[in-house]
Amino acid sequence: MTETRKDVIRETDTEAVRLAKTLVRSARFGALAAIEPGTGAPLASRVGVATDIDGAPLILVSMLSAHTGALLADPRCSLLVGEPGKGDPLAHPRISLVCQALRLERRSAGHARAERRYLNRNPKAKLYAGLGDFSIFRLEPERASLNGGFGKAYLLD
Repeated sequence: MTETRKDVIRETDTEAVRLAKTLVRSARFGALAAIEPGTGAPLASRVGVATDIDGAPLILVSMLSAHTGALLADPRCSLLVGEPGKGDPLAHPRISLVCQALRLERRSAGHARAERRYLNRNPKAKLYAGLGDFSIFRLEPERASLNGGFGKAYLLD
């Protein structure tokens, strides 16, 4: 007797797209995973998050951080966002974005806009955003995995 396995990934609909956009746009922090130079091991850390005009995540990181060196060596990364609420944290919506990190050069139009947007979302970062060892990275999403709660899994291009 052959058993068929039901595909657990749902077809992407407008509700899933709306939820994905809401999760990314409302995020104030996330878990950034980068590839550690030399070892190739995954390296995860918490970062502050904002979004650019088109919804691409923006992060402000110190050159002293291990994850910044990792992004400069290999721009492939992943960002997980989604706020756990009461009860089981795995029952709450979250999205994992597979991205390419792009460091924005100071004094460029893109940097000025990204910095303004980041500081509007994270005003306390004004204390260190102007320091020379901090850089803004734009995370260019390539694809995403959305978990909308129990039994609601989607793959987004």
